[in-house]
Amino acid sequence: MLGQVMTDIRTDEHFQRLMALLDLEAEAEKQALLEDLQRHTPAEAEASGSALINLVIRDESAGMGGRILLSLGKRNQVLQLPWTRLNSGTSVVLSEEVPAGFAGDVASWRGVVTRTSRETIQVAFSQWPETETDHPVFRLDRSSDEVSRQRQRQALEKARLAGDSRLAVLRDVLLNRQPPGFHPVEDHPLLNPELNESQAEAVRFALSAADVAIIHGPPGTGKTTTIVELIRQVVRAGQRVLVCAPSNIAVDNLLEKLLASGQDAIRLGHPARVLPELRLHTLDLLVENHPEMKVVQRLMREARVLREQAARYTRARPEPGARRALRDEARQAMADARRIENLVVERYVNGARVICATLTGLDRELLAGQRFDWCVIDEAGQGTEAAAWAPLMFADRVVLAGDHFQLPPTVISSQAVSGGFAISLLERLMKIYGLGLSRRLLVQYRMQREIMEFSSREFYESSLSAHSSVADHLLSDLPGIMANELTSTAVHFIDTAGASYDEALDPDGESRFNPQEARLVASKVQALLDAGLDVSALAVISPYSAQVRLLRQLIKRPEMEIDSVDGFQGREKEAVVVSLVRSNRENEIGFLEDVRRMNVALTRARRKLIVIGDSATITAHPFYQRLVTYFESIGAYHSIWEETGL
Repeated sequence: MLGQVMTDIRTDEHFQRLMALLDLEAEAEKQALLEDLQRHTPAEAEASGSALINLVIRDESAGMGGRILLSLGKRNQVLQLPWTRLNSGTSVVLSEEVPAGFAGDVASWRGVVTRTSRETIQVAFSQWPETETDHPVFRLDRSSDEVSRQRQRQALEKARLAGDSRLAVLRDVLLNRQPPGFHPVEDHPLLNPELNESQAEAVRFALSAADVAIIHGPPGTGKTTTIVELIRQVVRAGQRVLVCAPSNIAVDNLLEKLLASGQDAIRLGHPARVLPELRLHTLDLLVENHPEMKVVQRLMREARVLREQAARYTRARPEPGARRALRDEARQAMADARRIENLVVERYVNGARVICATLTGLDRELLAGQRFDWCVIDEAGQGTEAAAWAPLMFADRVVLAGDHFQLPPTVISSQAVSGGFAISLLERLMKIYGLGLSRRLLVQYRMQREIMEFSSREFYESSLSAHSSVADHLLSDLPGIMANELTSTAVHFIDTAGASYDEALDPDGESRFNPQEARLVASKVQALLDAGLDVSALAVISPYSAQVRLLRQLIKRPEMEIDSVDGFQGREKEAVVVSLVRSNRENEIGFLEDVRRMNVALTRARRKLIVIGDSATITAHPFYQRLVTYFESIGAYHSIWEETGL
């Protein structure tokens, strides 16, 4: 059929499956939010941190790429905002509060939280919330990010239908329909001479890729340092690179290191989702500070005045259509402002050698006509394959950097998980090509060797070595730290078997906690602090959110990081205490069965790792049997009876 793009059935099936799984995940997220709303009264939703109620608009302004900024506070102005999970960068929905029994449609507007204070929360909107009531009262709720879903769907469809194009070739390589190509490259001197040989080899290998390459970075092996070298080499060769990662924090981490190396870059995405110290490098603020934006600001002020005039019609009935005419004029002024702004944006984007963004933070209209020689995706094991396709339409080659032996993408739909949605593009390619497509980093710079060793054996064929700067370091080597059994050894496992430290189900039935184990964790935290360890050098992590909440209540140190394993991936501390929670007669360990989660938990500590758990429960799984055996072999095993003196 002339003019119609024909696709291979395997290709078609692959992308149709990914789109179906993406829809399942989107529906699961919506359902979870809806159930949360239905399960709680407005006051309960606010108490849970997922909503704010009884809000009024305190201030209106324009800023950050033509967005409308609304500052909202309690209707009772003497009240402060309660604790909330609606933090900077959170996607939210603003809606009017209506009386009980109201049968009409409730208007709502999507936005992003930009700033919070004790009295107000500021939200950015792409349009003015227009209400028919004179003194509206609002509610703010967490929402799913529909924009990112739509961008993934568009990317999958574009890849599926790609004909005679570079994207089609890249697609066929990534679907194992044709082999990846490599070519010799000139061996340029390293821009960072401190790279070790495995890092330098990974850079050389990536540069030789005609289509795709993988940099496999186990914990602490300097993956980000290696990626920065790769990007700088690409720029030195006069080429452009699109740098992506699944999360904002991962993108910011890479951008920070690029800037520190002297490499300039532009950050795409909502400034509210970017670390404050990096916001001056966002496209929005670069554009906002451009001289031509003074005209834009004047037009936006005119639009605001017109809106205020429209809003003044409260006592007398306005002429028919008068209010709408003023609003239309305001919209036209804003449209003119955005046309000028778009010209400034285009200049910045066209001149950028390095652009950084999340996988789903790429606006097709913004990047229309842009081509990049390379796309580098960091933390590629943490993003779904659907998200990974989003940047590939703009690039000729892709380098995936990450570790498929750490946490996979977060997927809440059990159906989507069963269909393979939690398998990242990096993991799928490693299963197909293995060492033929990747180079592993082999020297780690974080952990004392005994902390590292079990992970190296279990996941990396004992290939890792601890750099001399960290191989034997201990807490007791730090200034001001008292030398004792805890601080003069690297690993400490406390076995609670036989002590009836039973787990419990939290009231919502969604997580588990272990009160007695939590108290033991708190005592070990206090022992480390008593030995002189600064609270900022210590973290407590657990696989279960209910245990995390309980530990925060017990330890009562807001400045200490107490978090889930998932929330701590990519992080490190001098000392880490891990609470495993599970203790039951049925030997059930739940999602501890995903041993990648434990790989992350065991590799966050630099000098001291304390693990607390019930060996009778966890060793029903072979992985944990090997773990306890390893602890015994290095003299790190301690029973609860030793700890309590019973």
